Amino acid sequence: MSAYDFIVVGARCAGSPTAMLLARKGYRVLVVDRAHFPSDTISTHVLHPMGVAALNRWGLLDRLRATGCPPTDTYAFDFGAFTLSGSPGTPESPLAYCPRRTVLDKLLVDAASEAGAEVREDYVVEDLVRDGGRVVGIQGRTKEGAPSTERATIVIGADGRHSSVAKSVQPQQYRERSPVLAPYYTYWSGLPMNGRFETYIRSRRGFAAMQTHDGMTMTVGGWPHSEFEANKGDIERHFLAMLDLAPTFAERVREAKREAPFMGFPTSGYFRKPYGPGWILVGDAGYNRDPITAQGISDAFRDAEQCAQALDRVMASGHSFDQEMNEAQRRRDEHVIPMDDFTWQLATLEPPPPHVQQLFHAASGQPEAMTRFVQMNAGTISPAEFFAPASVAAIMAASASH
Repeated sequence: MSAYDFIVVGARCAGSPTAMLLARKGYRVLVVDRAHFPSDTISTHVLHPMGVAALNRWGLLDRLRATGCPPTDTYAFDFGAFTLSGSPGTPESPLAYCPRRTVLDKLLVDAASEAGAEVREDYVVEDLVRDGGRVVGIQGRTKEGAPSTERATIVIGADGRHSSVAKSVQPQQYRERSPVLAPYYTYWSGLPMNGRFETYIRSRRGFAAMQTHDGMTMTVGGWPHSEFEANKGDIERHFLAMLDLAPTFAERVREAKREAPFMGFPTSGYFRKPYGPGWILVGDAGYNRDPITAQGISDAFRDAEQCAQALDRVMASGHSFDQEMNEAQRRRDEHVIPMDDFTWQLATLEPPPPHVQQLFHAASGQPEAMTRFVQMNAGTISPAEFFAPASVAAIMAASASH
């Protein structure tokens, strides 16, 4: 008999919620991570309203609020000639947050432990254990170097873009994309946002700002990947020059104080088949895209819920593992692909086609249309819904009538 029902490799935004939800259902769960929490990781930070709704379902939203992370109720997209702004969420979940990962990830790890999962920090997975062609556990070592072998019915890889689980099982990859953007972020004090997430879209440049913990504001921006090599030697100069494309915002930033170095790197994209004999991939281990739409944390939460529900049907109700996981992959891709396409087009920092530019301009001044645009960027509604013919026709007709 396996010592555990599930071993989760990776304890951040995909792993800890998966472990927590499975432990709450009464399963024996081990979650391991090479990090010790609280610890930081490169991240867009933004938790869109659908991710906030997940925290609320899990009973963790009040904990996030108690950390002092300021809420955001308005997203504003400044195109230069016009601005589209509105509420990113729904009446049930109207707010977004921008938590530091030192705070959010620790909150999630603690919740997994409280649910009954065994958490091992400072633990490095060195290999997977196999029985025939099936994964049945992990081999690893502690920070002190003590080796261990642990067995489970299912091993869940939630260990990010460079997943050791994915490297070991070598899943099929599809929809692969090369980097198109060179993004960087940092933190400033003295840059209040008054509940707004501001995004600025300019020629071959894009940047944004949102308030996070401890009175800090996270600013993120970038340029095309074709400029990566030329600009990486002096990121600060190029970053500040980029902000000058929005002079009023640049003035606000120059009155603030930068409190951290610039962080970030170009990101490639992929989808991976997220399951096989004895293993599953969730979060960035299963698929990844450019961070410009900041969907990673919310997607990780959705993946965790979907994974836990599917595995419970397998374990408790005797459903076929392959059928459940195949359906989970289908639902994942159906949900994610429209945003994936929208994200990669946006990340080029190239002007959208003329008819799309006309649509965005027509939406300006229409509160309902602007809100739907904002909700699309937040992942509250799908780009497929916003760009549906009936939606486009309604926006254009309303614009023509004014």
